[in-house]
Amino acid sequence: MKQIELLSPCGGYESLTAALRSGADAVYLGTKNFSARHNAVNFSADELKSAVRDCHKYGVLVYQAINTCVTDAELNSLALEIQLACEAGVDGLIIQDAAVRKTVKACCPDMPIHASTQMTLHTKNGILHAKELGFSRAVVARELPLEIISELCTLGIEIEAFVHGALCMSVSGQCYLSAMIGSRSANRGLCAGACRLPFSASFKPNDKYALSLKDMSHAEYANDLRNAGVSSLKIEGRMKRPEYVAAATDALRSSLDGKAYNTDRLRAVFSRSGFTDGYLTGKLGADMFGARVKEDVTSANDVLPELRELYRRERKKFTLDVSISASLSEGLTLTATDGENAAVFTSPDVQKAINKPTTIDSVIKQLDRLGDTVYSLGRVNAEIEDGLMIPASVLNDLRRKAVAMLDEKRIEALTKAKSFNSLAIPRPLPKPRLRKFPALRVQVNEVKQLALMGLSLAERVIIPLNEAKSYKAAGYPIEKAILSLPRFTFNEANVLEALCFAKSLGFGVIECTNTAHIKIAKDLGLEAVGGFGLNITNSLSALAHAEDGLKELTLSFELKASQLSQISSPVPTGAIVYGKLPLMLTVNCPISAEVGGCKNCTHQLIDRMGAKFPILCRKDLGYYELLNSQTMKLSNRLDDFNLDFVTLYFTTESPEEAQRVLLSYANRETPKGEYTKGLYYRGIE
Repeated sequence: MKQIELLSPCGGYESLTAALRSGADAVYLGTKNFSARHNAVNFSADELKSAVRDCHKYGVLVYQAINTCVTDAELNSLALEIQLACEAGVDGLIIQDAAVRKTVKACCPDMPIHASTQMTLHTKNGILHAKELGFSRAVVARELPLEIISELCTLGIEIEAFVHGALCMSVSGQCYLSAMIGSRSANRGLCAGACRLPFSASFKPNDKYALSLKDMSHAEYANDLRNAGVSSLKIEGRMKRPEYVAAATDALRSSLDGKAYNTDRLRAVFSRSGFTDGYLTGKLGADMFGARVKEDVTSANDVLPELRELYRRERKKFTLDVSISASLSEGLTLTATDGENAAVFTSPDVQKAINKPTTIDSVIKQLDRLGDTVYSLGRVNAEIEDGLMIPASVLNDLRRKAVAMLDEKRIEALTKAKSFNSLAIPRPLPKPRLRKFPALRVQVNEVKQLALMGLSLAERVIIPLNEAKSYKAAGYPIEKAILSLPRFTFNEANVLEALCFAKSLGFGVIECTNTAHIKIAKDLGLEAVGGFGLNITNSLSALAHAEDGLKELTLSFELKASQLSQISSPVPTGAIVYGKLPLMLTVNCPISAEVGGCKNCTHQLIDRMGAKFPILCRKDLGYYELLNSQTMKLSNRLDDFNLDFVTLYFTTESPEEAQRVLLSYANRETPKGEYTKGLYYRGIE
């Protein structure tokens, strides 16, 4: 059968031990910095180096996650983190931020890079674009069914797919709920899990969990994923306890090896009302939802001692074949091999037997004392001169030396430090002097929202791709239009067909809401501008995206206004300064699952504090957006943004409301009523 990698999470050293001894082929971990699981124990610099050695002793690969969004103030520290990874000999980096990619390519091009699931890769063009950028592997979105995963596996790049663990309600890389509610950014590794709190679509916010999904478990599909061409099966859980890592790794190892595994034990150690395979099988809906209840917590107590036994001893990973020759004149020679490496040791300590000569059986008995090592005894070939006695202590000593040497040879063979050229560290461009008042843009959900606006006040107009025909029919200027592509799709062919039609109508600019759209724009000869979904948070990332062909960039709304204003870029930059910000991009409808279908839709969720979060339904496109409960208003604060443009982001507003908002920004009026200033002044951790 096709070789496939079982990839286990390691939030700390005990979890690392659990993964190694339970059957992992590779592990992923983070250090104290730039890890998307910042609240895990994580590894110090010295622990990282030790972890690499311990893993390579097992023949297990180590991938380091440097997969958070980085700020300008952290770019120097980022370079040092990448240098540490090179020195430690890690086998690859899991990354999200384009600044990391640019630094790796400049300073250590031999370091493999994997495109994190935070990059929202889920389509053919997204995978191909990652391949063009130099990624050797892409971690695809958890929301994909098996047939789409199979298609992506044919594109000439390794595909890594999640196979067990927590399911976020939001598509990875597109969740801003934790940041907006508590200033703890999921894109910075500090998600507070706000989605696990009570939310209700039926006005029962204290006992409904409309944003909480069950954990995924695809153990029974492990070989289907292997046959589909997946290169690596990824277990989620760097925040979980070592017993969880052991249970999940052991179950997946057993499944891949065609052995039975204990589903009840797997569920007991951690689950949210059981497991779901809804995304992989395409069976979405209410059965996918679940929360962590008291019974889930208490059930773990009974299985923890049993699970600790899974990793109490070294796993027998290699077969040790041994040859021995012994004579009184030549002494003793022991040759041991693990199939790849060999160790040879000699000893003169042999003698004529006085009572009982050494037999092959007694030699095997001593060689088989492999105890807490990664070896089990294989073939033994012994040529021993008649009447000879070999002390057991000598055999034991040579066995220990041989095992230690084989370990060291394997570690040495796998641990390849990468050269890091500190002189090549890329630097951002200097920040040019911009005009004090940024140009106004509007982005609408429907063309009818433009009906009462004076578009002379708007430099550009961003409309959904599916509204292109209506925009032209209404007589609006096409030269001002930017088409925003769907943020998620299961049918990229339909998007391409609609875009080709829009191009025939005269539209020539698209907003790239994920990286797939950059390749689409290039292939169709369209101008591309970057949307907020690219999560651009630093000057180096801005430079990298400009080099990738983007002509303008909308920066992340998770930054402070002062941070936005300091970002340098060779192309114009802007930010969203008005609207109900999209806090989640979901494939599952959180309303339908609770109220029983579209006919009972309430169009919003309510949290335990009574705040109302609108749901923007894009069912025709295959996704939904959770909007913020408060509208961001900054009409009197535009001088705080040293940017080329700012965007008014209209979602549920009527044409009358949209007109009033545009005028208030044009006149810099002081906002009225309840509103939020977003994260532009309080920032994120």
